[in-house]
Amino acid sequence: MLDSDFDLARARVETPGVHHVVHLNNAGASLAPQVVVDAVTDHLRTEALVGAYEAAERAQSAIDRAHGGIAELLNCRTEEVAILDSASRAWGMALASIPLMAGDRVLASPVEYGGNHVSLLHLTQRVGALLETLPVDNTGMVDVDELHNQLDERVRLIAVTHVPMHDGLVNPVARIGRLARAHGVLSLVDACQSVGQMPVNVRELDCDLLVGCGRKFLRGPRGTGFLYVRQELAHELTPPILGLDGVEWSSGTYRLAPGARRFETWESNCASRIGLGVAVDYALGWGVDRTWQRVRQLAEGLRRNVAGIPGVTVEDRGRERCGTVALTFEGLRPDRVRAALGRAGINTWVCLPNAACVDMQARRLDSLLRVSVHYYNSQEELDRLCSELESLAVGPPAKVLV
Repeated sequence: MLDSDFDLARARVETPGVHHVVHLNNAGASLAPQVVVDAVTDHLRTEALVGAYEAAERAQSAIDRAHGGIAELLNCRTEEVAILDSASRAWGMALASIPLMAGDRVLASPVEYGGNHVSLLHLTQRVGALLETLPVDNTGMVDVDELHNQLDERVRLIAVTHVPMHDGLVNPVARIGRLARAHGVLSLVDACQSVGQMPVNVRELDCDLLVGCGRKFLRGPRGTGFLYVRQELAHELTPPILGLDGVEWSSGTYRLAPGARRFETWESNCASRIGLGVAVDYALGWGVDRTWQRVRQLAEGLRRNVAGIPGVTVEDRGRERCGTVALTFEGLRPDRVRAALGRAGINTWVCLPNAACVDMQARRLDSLLRVSVHYYNSQEELDRLCSELESLAVGPPAKVLV
């Protein structure tokens, strides 16, 4: 049952895109609320009128707000937050700063984003470390009990995705973090799909490093990412690239800036950073606990309805599932289904094997249709999606779309 007190009308009035498209690609990039659009465009106009440096000086408090907002969202200190130009950059910088050596074991979940997996392969092969896959249970979630049995003194890092980009699974990252901390193992969490969708509290997750991005469920601009670094760990990490904001000058030499700021560079897209801060404040204003409840309810209702359509299979796993719904079709290619939905004004996405190369190869999935809801989506929009899917599945001959 959907929350009848949720102010859907307000959410949709404040989201101009809903009047143009049924947007069910929120796991890729959500529709921005009007306040974010205004913040970004207003700053760009100011840059054009007075100059980019001068505009930044005038807007310094708005630029700095992104750090404070993210810290509030994640329940950490502002000095534990670094803002970068993408989550991929943040994740790569975090990984490369960890001093791995030959013989070290690195454990990663099978649902790691393909870019993460390639970076892990590249780094471990270069230094002579061993990359291994975390054990999973029969629901696809990381099996924490079995992981406990695999830990030894050579395990240096556990990398885990909170929510994969191709599936509704939610991994038990808090249990993993507590286990890692108890054994003195570093933990790196990819929270790109979970931050903004569900509550993410780094103290409860007990993680050392966490990466997120602005464009997905936070509804911020593209080209914005952030990195949480536990304060007590930061001094042990050396970023592979240094910038002026990442160091402190002293008598002709330098030292790394304290906390997460050592990962930042001076140059940034100020308009996007302002937009990120506004998006975070907008999410905090709604209350992520409440919007998460609606996202879950919408997704579970969609799964039930789609499962009743002949020839459609819901591929999501896990005991807890989120707003991403993964579908395959009997006799229909997901890319053709997406194209047909697009012609009907419905945005979805297709995940290929490189989205999560280990997991999709193990499950023999060559592609999935990803439908991802957000709190501003209406039940009428999801009913429209189901109607279109039913027409595709049981209406036109399969050979038309093969």
